[in-house]
Amino acid sequence: MDPIIVITGGSRGIGAATACLAAERGYAVCVNYHRNRQAADAVVETIRQQGGKGVAIAADIAIESDVIKLFKAVDNQLGPITALVNNAGILEQQMRVENLDAARLNRVFAANVTGSFLCAREAVKRMSTKHGGSGGAIVNVSSVAARLGAPGEYVDYAASKAAIDAMTIGLAKEVAEEKIRVNAVRPGFIYTDIHADGGEPNRVDRVKEFLPMKRGGQPREVAQAILWLLSSEASYTTGTFIEVAGGR
Repeated sequence: MDPIIVITGGSRGIGAATACLAAERGYAVCVNYHRNRQAADAVVETIRQQGGKGVAIAADIAIESDVIKLFKAVDNQLGPITALVNNAGILEQQMRVENLDAARLNRVFAANVTGSFLCAREAVKRMSTKHGGSGGAIVNVSSVAARLGAPGEYVDYAASKAAIDAMTIGLAKEVAEEKIRVNAVRPGFIYTDIHADGGEPNRVDRVKEFLPMKRGGQPREVAQAILWLLSSEASYTTGTFIEVAGGR
């Protein structure tokens, strides 16, 4: 039986690259998406053309009932999951902290933090040997912003990713005896559409000369780190981070 993976925010960027690479590595893939069904279907079609198995399932992971429905749909359509990639996340327009309001903070933390916790909860219920599961792995997609702070741009986003770092460490220790490994990747400046969401689609090109490697990263480079952490090659690795940031 193929291992089964849920990738939140799997319709674009790092999520889409991870979905395609996971399928290449033999996973049956759930491509979770929020609104863009067409993009999610395109990822699934790519997976199927490569001979893999994939399904697109809509869910707003910031809403608890949606998360429950997502995992139940995966149970029914694919089977018991063995891997979760908490990739879905948002950022909003570049802004200083003095201009933030509570509504924006609540949106960012609901999507980036609450959603990841809820998905991890559902995954643990299915994978933990304590609950009759056979184990598995979780990879959280954090960001170098968690340790850099993103001043003048996205301090709220950076803070949400710092919360994901703490969750990674704590959850890894909590479920280590239950055959679940929990790790994270911290991408740096990667060529994805998320920068347009923040109002600067060419942000990577603006900053790349300040990076030690003098270039932005590609989504597949992050996906490769994620798939290694999920693999048996990382069988003694939990509660740790891989920086995919060009030396930043």
